[in-house]
Amino acid sequence: MELTRRGRYGLTPLLFVSNILIWISAVIVMGILSYFISTNNNQGSHIIYEEVISVLTVVFFLLAFFIGAYPDHLLVFNLVFSYLWIVAVAFTASDFTYSNSALAETVEAFSFIAFFCLLFNVVHEWHIGYDGVRSTSRV
Repeated sequence: MELTRRGRYGLTPLLFVSNILIWISAVIVMGILSYFISTNNNQGSHIIYEEVISVLTVVFFLLAFFIGAYPDHLLVFNLVFSYLWIVAVAFTASDFTYSNSALAETVEAFSFIAFFCLLFNVVHEWHIGYDGVRSTSRV
């Protein structure tokens, strides 16, 4: 089985595993941030942004398993979410780097995992989508 051949649902095995990792990371981040919000009502805007992005990722990445048959849509989808998650990584790094909380460091780690897998998806989809496209023009 080739790792770059599209499977039954239109996703390559690498993209399928990466999407599962993204979804699991978003669920973990969403759960921990929900706990932080429930214990302290005076949270800043960064934690709310991170919570919204993790909830959107959990919801929309369930759809990503079904839109895999449309590679151009999946590339744009991954590109948009990779930008959202890089901002979430920056916010978690600025908010939680010097905290002594294991939960805060877990949020930081899984935010980075989600971003890294999204970046991998973008590069992989770009490679699959434009592999073999050669121009015959001399310009």
